[in-house]
Amino acid sequence: MNRRHFLQTTGAFAVAAPIPGIARGEAAFDPRPGPWRTFEIKTRIEVLNPSGTTRVWVPIPSMNEPDWVRSLDSEWSGNARKAEIVTDRKYGARMVYAEWGPGDREPALEVVSRFSSRDRAVDLAEPGRAAPLSPDEVRLYTAPTRLIPTDGVVLATARKITRNARTDIEKARAIYEWVVENTFRNPKTRGCGLGDIRFMLETGDLGGKCADLNALFVGLARAVGLPARDVYGIRVAPSKFGYKSLGAGGANITRAQHCRAEVYLTGYGWVPVDPADVRKVVLEEPPGQLPLDHPKVVQARRTLFGAWEGNWLPYNVAHDVELPYSNGPPLGFLMYPQGETAAGRLDSLDPDTFHYEITSREITA
Repeated sequence: MNRRHFLQTTGAFAVAAPIPGIARGEAAFDPRPGPWRTFEIKTRIEVLNPSGTTRVWVPIPSMNEPDWVRSLDSEWSGNARKAEIVTDRKYGARMVYAEWGPGDREPALEVVSRFSSRDRAVDLAEPGRAAPLSPDEVRLYTAPTRLIPTDGVVLATARKITRNARTDIEKARAIYEWVVENTFRNPKTRGCGLGDIRFMLETGDLGGKCADLNALFVGLARAVGLPARDVYGIRVAPSKFGYKSLGAGGANITRAQHCRAEVYLTGYGWVPVDPADVRKVVLEEPPGQLPLDHPKVVQARRTLFGAWEGNWLPYNVAHDVELPYSNGPPLGFLMYPQGETAAGRLDSLDPDTFHYEITSREITA
């Protein structure tokens, strides 16, 4: 596929169509609201080379949506001189902030957070009665960010993709299908990617990971007036639908960060989408490098416009995050633990050097 050319977006998938070729006894990928599950997430941090004032920020659950997620309590322990919960002023992203003074040895922090979630699905057969966004919310979720502009090549691309779409849901689906068709998951991308969508579109390099591909969806949607947002989080449990690529591989989730996306559609409310996970299924689902017409890809593609599985913790929807008390530049997004010393910002994508570990367990009692 030549990624420099626009591909015609495919039509909507039939919602109830059976998917041939799914193995016998394997659950169809069909998340539906059901029982709530509660998880405990534990983040342990040791700063190996402190210097001057040492600071750490750990994202904690910040979202409460009555249909699918409840942020519960967070607590912390360690040898910090100061520790408190702080909040991003613009988006309400919450984090535990800890500080050690010059001369403090072996800074250590443990943060324990709990949240409840369940599978999520929006009935797209016809609009419901979802409350409209306020004018301030519309402005917030259609505005450009540093890495997600809405003018220039982004606007031109969005207009081409949606030129035959008449309604907001048709525009959103056209953008989703375009992202699935034209992008690819690049296993060499560090972490979850940067989300620099202008660079992606100007260079024609549409590879990356979730923070790139789902940011592309969000930026294209915002460019044509659809409120949209990235949701930054981490996978906490295996998929119950048999997709090895769409869940945590075990209790250690240190490298299981994942960004999803939402688009607000009048009458439907916030609709979950995840074109990046479709491309993850293509690349990683055994035996790997699956074609787009493979049954597991077709099923994921159909499902991930309007639904997602609740084996994932959403931290926040924040962009251009100014860390409280930080001497460093704003972050494009907050999904990893962050640290600073007198030598500068620590590499959050290198948990072995920064030395942090994140684990998850389900609370069943």
